[in-house]
Amino acid sequence: MLLLLLAIILAMGGVMFLNRAYTPEYGLDLAGGTTVTLSPITPNGGAPSEESLDLAVNIIRDRVNGSGISDAEVARAGDNIVISVPGAGQEEVVKLVGTTAELRFRQVLAIAAGSPQPPGEMPTQAPTPAPSGSPAATGQSTPKPSVTAEPSPSGSPAGRGLSEALTNPSPAATPAASAAPKKAEPTGRATGKATGSATGTASPSAAPSAAPSGSAAPEDPLAGVDTTGIDPAVLKQFQELDCSTKDKGQGAQDDPNKQFVGCDQDGSAKYILEKAAVTGTAIDSATSGVEPSTGEWLVQLSFKGQGPDQWSKVTTTAFNSEAPRNQVAMVLDGVVISAPVIQEPITGGRAQISGSFTQVTATELANQLKYGALPLKFEKSSIEEVSSTLGADQLRGGLIAGAIGLGLVLVYSMIYYRGLGVVSVLSLVVASVLTYQSVVLLGHFAGFRLSLPHIIGLIVSIGITADSFIVYFERIRDEMKEGRRTLRSAVEVAWVRARRTILIADAVMFIAALVLYFLAVGGVAGFAFAMGLTTLIDIVVVFMFTKPFVALLARLKFFAKGHPLSGLDAERMSIGPSAGSTTVPQEA
Repeated sequence: MLLLLLAIILAMGGVMFLNRAYTPEYGLDLAGGTTVTLSPITPNGGAPSEESLDLAVNIIRDRVNGSGISDAEVARAGDNIVISVPGAGQEEVVKLVGTTAELRFRQVLAIAAGSPQPPGEMPTQAPTPAPSGSPAATGQSTPKPSVTAEPSPSGSPAGRGLSEALTNPSPAATPAASAAPKKAEPTGRATGKATGSATGTASPSAAPSAAPSGSAAPEDPLAGVDTTGIDPAVLKQFQELDCSTKDKGQGAQDDPNKQFVGCDQDGSAKYILEKAAVTGTAIDSATSGVEPSTGEWLVQLSFKGQGPDQWSKVTTTAFNSEAPRNQVAMVLDGVVISAPVIQEPITGGRAQISGSFTQVTATELANQLKYGALPLKFEKSSIEEVSSTLGADQLRGGLIAGAIGLGLVLVYSMIYYRGLGVVSVLSLVVASVLTYQSVVLLGHFAGFRLSLPHIIGLIVSIGITADSFIVYFERIRDEMKEGRRTLRSAVEVAWVRARRTILIADAVMFIAALVLYFLAVGGVAGFAFAMGLTTLIDIVVVFMFTKPFVALLARLKFFAKGHPLSGLDAERMSIGPSAGSTTVPQEA
């Protein structure tokens, strides 16, 4: 057990070294952070309802502190919502909490360049249709360029979004590709993995022909576009839309029951989209992960209720349509983040979104989608940086109090238990090392931030850990006071009886911490988390260090012979004054 515990400590230390994580992440009161005040915007300009504000508070709290250990705080201040997030920049906070995060899946009806082309500008030569033997036509995978790659002739200017059967259109499948100049295309983001046949792609004749080299680019974005089934008002809006000057609709709550005109993220393309086939309310779960074959970050979705059937229906409709209607756009807060071609109908209720994500951005998007859309639209009324000056003073005081408490426990152990007190000291040292490593690793991988409530929970745990040692030591003394056991046998028999008491005491403490963690928020939840963590560490230390170490000491003559400084001498182990000379039998 001792060797296993040593291996665990070394392994955790190795992970810390490899990730260059040597110190804990600190919370709002110790490291400062950012406070953002959000003001609601209602369609009629009136005051928002209490229900909508409470729902928004819960959603934002889940986004910024879903695990309850990041020390972020969300509270209402009248009709405003105040969010305080430790250690994050202003841009990251606003992006995380201020968006509605409403995802829609819409079939693409038309695509054009995001901004009008000046007359006389020389367009690039239109890409030629993919031959039947190319990867796009046979369902084979095409190579994926890096993010810094040159623009490809792909016709999916919105980036990459794929499921197991999603891929980007072939050059022949996108009319916008031949009409827009090369600079309007995305840079290295429009590739995908083809897993199905390409029978849904358009024939070369379906795409509008490009202007001859040297002639002016067409100014009408509807040239060569099939307008069947498109609302005339939407067509007019599409013609007038200029994505280079528009705010691309970030944070917009588009009506899912109406056709929609929107831009992609970088404004290089604009779309006419059908009514929403699947909405964000049908999302069951959203998680971030890494694509094993490419190492790229993506967001994985699964649908619930009618979502799987709706997803299957829209992908089937797109698969049986000509380009560009064989694409399904993913619209987040009014912005097209991806518009992949459907290579085959997709059943099973799952989808993936990818496209130049980092771990942070993929996790943020997954959290936004997982915890739902905000019921209101918000604008930031103020952004302030929070200082940690007061927290530093409180931290110093807390550490001093903890050091005094720890010192008193050690002094008491050495005076009362003498030689056995060494076991208490070393056990507390091991517990401290494991606690520090756990706090650092949780901060690096799980967003755990050490705040004053956490530190209080860690200090309180000193007493919990010391209590486990006392229970075990007293059981050993009880066994030896009977006068029939040697130290070696007393250590084993006492352990059988003591571990039950230790486990029950720790179980009660852990249940209390668990209930408090789930029922409370903010600092109280942080205190409960720290207390639960150290309770688990106490069990590990007692089982893997204290008991094996005492069994090892029992083999030493210093303890086995009952030396006066061992804490197990005959005088201390006597039954009492009436026992006369009755002493503990000593080992030879």
